[in-house]
Order: sequence, then structure tokens, then C-alpha cells
Amino acid sequence: MNSIIRRPFPYTYKNYTLIIILLNVAVFLAAKVWPAIDYYLALNTYNCLAGRMFWQPFTYMFVHGNFQHLFFNMLGLFFFATSVERAIGSREFLLMYLTVGVLGGVTSLLVYFFTGMYLVYLLGASGAIYGMLFAYAVIFPKNRIFIWGIIPVPSPILVIAYAVIEVLSQFTGTRSGVAHMTHLAGFAFAFLYFVIRMGVNPIKVWKDAYR
Repeated sequence: MNSIIRRPFPYTYKNYTLIIILLNVAVFLAAKVWPAIDYYLALNTYNCLAGRMFWQPFTYMFVHGNFQHLFFNMLGLFFFATSVERAIGSREFLLMYLTVGVLGGVTSLLVYFFTGMYLVYLLGASGAIYGMLFAYAVIFPKNRIFIWGIIPVPSPILVIAYAVIEVLSQFTGTRSGVAHMTHLAGFAFAFLYFVIRMGVNPIKVWKDAYR
């Protein structure tokens, strides 16, 4: 079974990151012409389950609420996913991106269902992008990311810092409209992807990098 799960793809580079960015932009522009598209594509518990819109745990990550939301998500996707895709190949990258994004959507759907949050609409690629940030930190553990272009932070430290912020925001009653649970799911499923699919323990990678 492990040999099937961990069977590598032949390395190819097709710049799927750019294609994903263009798809997000296309959906955003389409929503300007046909605003109802958000109703069908964003993830809503009632619509997904009672309305049988079972595609929503996939399509939610291509929908954005406003230009700022789209711009910063695509900027993060460009910076982190491009490097990840070049390192592991386009097919592996696409599988990782979609797996993390969809499982993040399913997790959010379950949370919303069991907590009675039936009116919430989840949209945006940030869960999958958090997964790409995690992947970047595993593949390039010694790289530094400059916060505000000034403060250098080792990539694993940035992941840990973001995880702590998301946990505190999720469980201290912060209500900002940000899907903190989806972000945490992005980290968690990226971690599991490395362990199960790639046979890599991210914690060990980080320990070895800074031993």
C-alpha cells in the first residue's frame, strides 16, 4: 500500500501556480458580471448538504470576497507555491494543493455543521496557501522570509508563529470573519501530506536543519 501511496510522479514543470492564479482572477471577474456565482461556488453548509452542491468544498478556494482578499492571497500563492512547484514538480504540487484545499474545506464544513453555523459562507484560497507556506518551510527550512520586507524570519519559525496566532484567534473569541480553522487545517493536512505521501517528517527536517 505504501508503494502505491508514495509512488512519485515523473518530474515536470508546467507552472500550474500561474494557471491557478489566473483561474482565481477569472472567477473573481466572472462574479462581477454574475454575482450569484458566489452563492453556488462558496462553501455554505446548508447549500452544500441540503442543496446538494457537493462541489463547494472544492470550488470555495477559487472565490474571493473583494480585490484585497484576492490580491493578498494570490501574492502569497505566487511567492510560496512557485518555489514549492519548482522543487517537487507540477503534478506533485497540484495534488498537494488540491488535497490540502479540499480537506480544509471538508473540515470547515464539518465544523460549521456541528456548531450550527449554517449561514456562514467560506471562500478564498487561504487554507491551501497556508499549506503551501508549510510546504515551503519543509522544503526550504533555512530560508528566511522578510516580514514587511524588513524583518528576516526563518520559514519554520514563521509557520509556528502563524499556527499560534491562528489557534489563539480561533479559541479566544476573536470575530474577524477570517476562517482560522481553515488556516489551521491547511497546516495540518500539509503536515500529513508530507508524512503519508512523501514519507517526510517535517519536525525532523526542522530539527536537522537547525541542529
